[in-house]
Amino acid sequence: MNIISPLYALVALLVVQRLAELVLARRNHRALLARGAIEVGERHYKAFLALHAGWLLALPVAIDPRTSVSIPWLFVFGLLQCGRFWVIATLGTRWTTRVMVLPGATRIRSGPYRFVDHPNYLVVCGEVAVVPLMFGAWTLAVIASALNLLLLRKRLVVENEALAKAYDQPSPSPPGAGGPASDSQGN
Repeated sequence: MNIISPLYALVALLVVQRLAELVLARRNHRALLARGAIEVGERHYKAFLALHAGWLLALPVAIDPRTSVSIPWLFVFGLLQCGRFWVIATLGTRWTTRVMVLPGATRIRSGPYRFVDHPNYLVVCGEVAVVPLMFGAWTLAVIASALNLLLLRKRLVVENEALAKAYDQPSPSPPGAGGPASDSQGN
C-alpha cells in the first residue's frame, strides 16, 4: 500500500492554504482600496512573495520525503494555524497580505490584538521555523527564519510608521530598539 509522504501532504496543504489566502487577500485589498485605504511598502511585497515561495519549494528539496513527522512540532504547527485563523477572523475584511491603512477607521484591539501587536507576523515567523523542524531540517529552519526576519524588520518599520500616521500617534521605535510597537492591521 502506497501512503503519501507526510512531507508532500503538508507542502500540498500549505500551497493550497497560501493560494486561498492570496485570493482572500486580493479581494480584501480591492475592497479596502475602494473604501479609500492606502497601501504602503509595495516595494518589499514581492520580496516576501519570493521568500515564501522559495521556502515552500525548499521544503521537498531539503527534506527526505521518508522523514517521519515530529509530533510535538506538529502540535505547535496546529497551534500556529489556530493563531492564523484567529487573526484572519479578527481583521475580517481588513485582513490582507499587504500593508494597508484605512483612514478614519478605528484600530482593531480585539482578538489576538489584545495581547500582541503583530500576531500574524508571529504566526508566520513560527511557521517558517516550525515546518522544517517538524522534519528535523534545522538548517532550513534557521536560514528561512533569518531571511524572513530581515525582510520583516523592514516591513515592521514601514507598517508601524504608516499606522502611527493613520491613527495620529507618534511613530514607534523600530523592532529591537525598545519602545512600543503598533499593531498590524494589514497582515
